[in-house]
Amino acid sequence: MMDEKITHTVEDYLKTIYDITSTHDRASTNQIAESLGVAPASVTGMLKKLAEIDPPIVDYQRHRGVALTPEGEKMALEVIRHHRLIEMFLQQILGYKWDEVHGEADRLEHVISEEFEERIARALGDPSHDPHGDPIPSKDLQMPPSSFLPLCEMRPGQEAVVLRVRDENPEMLRYLSELGIIPNTDLKIVEYSPLDDNLSLQVSGSEKRIVLGPRITSEIYVKVNPA
Repeated sequence: MMDEKITHTVEDYLKTIYDITSTHDRASTNQIAESLGVAPASVTGMLKKLAEIDPPIVDYQRHRGVALTPEGEKMALEVIRHHRLIEMFLQQILGYKWDEVHGEADRLEHVISEEFEERIARALGDPSHDPHGDPIPSKDLQMPPSSFLPLCEMRPGQEAVVLRVRDENPEMLRYLSELGIIPNTDLKIVEYSPLDDNLSLQVSGSEKRIVLGPRITSEIYVKVNPA
């Protein structure tokens, strides 16, 4: 059984590895270090420890990075379920804004009981997505299937609906909310600038054009409407 004092840190590592490997086969030490804000040497030491737990929760190979084992993935999904349900609870029941819930959920996700988790889920009607459009793992820890494309990959003439927005940057979330760019918003791409990768777009119901750079468009995920 894992030391109680390192459980929160372990869970943060598992969440980070899950997030990175959702778009990559394996997570590199540097990717994890950058995401968690720790030194690469510290990451290497932690990954070695996690690989030695019985049963191991990561598959770590020097120079090849790390992936979660089935046990590690189950643990990651449990924490992610806690986090995203808490975000919904804070927004729907307590009136938090979508740019305020991530930090609170980060703190609470490690400490709520399974009973409390299920009471939240029932009170909210067992939601499938959090306020930012991220899918919530089911009670049996299955992640709902989703198909999305980063907004930065869209080009003029294409139309899409916003599915999710990455939630780590509250300032960006506030800015997008002011522009009306939230989950389930319809967008149309008007222009693309290859010089700086800026996109000019229109939000459904508005004639105003909005110009967004790649730092923001890479954080927004959409489902492209059929031509």
